[in-house]
Amino acid sequence: MISTADALIGELRDAADPEAFPNRHYRGGADVLGVRMGTVFEISKRRSAMDLGEVERLLEQTEYEPRLAAFCVLDFQVRRPGMTDGEREQRYRLYLDRHEAIDSWDMVDRAAPRVVGGYLRGRSRAPLFELAASGDPLRRRTAMTAPLAYTRPADVAGIADLLRLAELLAADPDPLVSKPVGIALKHAGAVAPDEVRAFLDRMGDRLPAPVRREAGAKLPAAPR
Repeated sequence: MISTADALIGELRDAADPEAFPNRHYRGGADVLGVRMGTVFEISKRRSAMDLGEVERLLEQTEYEPRLAAFCVLDFQVRRPGMTDGEREQRYRLYLDRHEAIDSWDMVDRAAPRVVGGYLRGRSRAPLFELAASGDPLRRRTAMTAPLAYTRPADVAGIADLLRLAELLAADPDPLVSKPVGIALKHAGAVAPDEVRAFLDRMGDRLPAPVRREAGAKLPAAPR
């Protein structure tokens, strides 16, 4: 199968049905083709053998779904068992270098954990703290979503940085950022309950109630 941006976009256009799939969750300013999300994922997986130049062509598209597909392709690519560290770095850098192409939360959620967080496993996570200080809420969302990579499998140092980022972003006024704080804490709580419980105790009322509720969703009962 030929894996090019044009071939993938052609499949998306063939599958488009804007009346059936208006994709109202998308709040960006671009046009929407109207492709079912499951179909976007299926086409992206089928076409994931494309090289990075073709992925960049997807990122240059004005419509929403081709750009979402680009991040799906990156996610599928870094899951490959034989991918070298250099190849992972190329995809990590492409994600960050073209972050302006991200105008929807699902692009972040699809790729940030494996493409960004996965690459930074065992490395300095200073780039995440730089993103956390950005004025762009979607960059801050990347900072908080990427550390999900450290919850499966659990990584002690990674979870410590997840908690540091959560402290920085817990009170963020934008739900694009505050919601993934709770989600990240929930997943961390499933593998590092003592650390997350200590974090919740230390934060106290500084942690917004919705974040605290989400954070406690997978915490096992405290030992007596």
